[in-house]
Amino acid sequence: MPARIALLGDRNLDYVTHRELEAAVTQLPDGVEATWVGTDTAAARAPQAFDGLWVCPGTPYRDGGAVDAAIGWALASGTPLLGTCGGFQATVIALAKRLAGIADAVHAEDEPDAGSVVVAPLACSLVGERRTVTCVPGTRLAALCGTAPFTGFHWCGYGLADAFVAQLEAAGVVVSAHAPDAGVEGIELPDHPFLVATLFQPQVGALAGAPLHPLIAGFCDVVAGAVVRR
Repeated sequence: MPARIALLGDRNLDYVTHRELEAAVTQLPDGVEATWVGTDTAAARAPQAFDGLWVCPGTPYRDGGAVDAAIGWALASGTPLLGTCGGFQATVIALAKRLAGIADAVHAEDEPDAGSVVVAPLACSLVGERRTVTCVPGTRLAALCGTAPFTGFHWCGYGLADAFVAQLEAAGVVVSAHAPDAGVEGIELPDHPFLVATLFQPQVGALAGAPLHPLIAGFCDVVAGAVVRR
């Protein structure tokens, strides 16, 4: 049986980032397959049918509650999770609630005037922008992508608010990358089989023929390995 990854997000091929994602999926290694799962579908509420969860770009989601619950399931079950762009933002909110005790954590895109705005507007919009990303030595992200700075593509206007970084770190969340204007570019949980989220979008470049990004490849390796060990 192939390892199954849920592409949790609301597929829209008007988005270049989703077209890039579909191109990247064609590069996945043998034995790994990925399927779009709309956030407002029954499958989104039953993520246990999948071996890995990729929380995809494209916020606001049609059902943000289902996304939050799926991330919570991956956290509790040890299921490999990759979050990118909007998936990074959703993962930040989920971890803030479940690990850092910020019960009223919210995304400024959804509730700008309520609760603790853990995901806030960036200093400047990074829609269609590239920034230099630098990984933190010793992190999983650095092990996959290296410590040399690289260019990351963004399509976002929100990121982790500086005021909440220390609370998340105290709860065990590791900041694994930074970039100008974006601040925190990557987070991870060292005690989880694979829980990594990035503000940059690693699939971008696949349409132009770039090889599978090492972050995606590393995620697939863990998903496939978990299936073999069952």
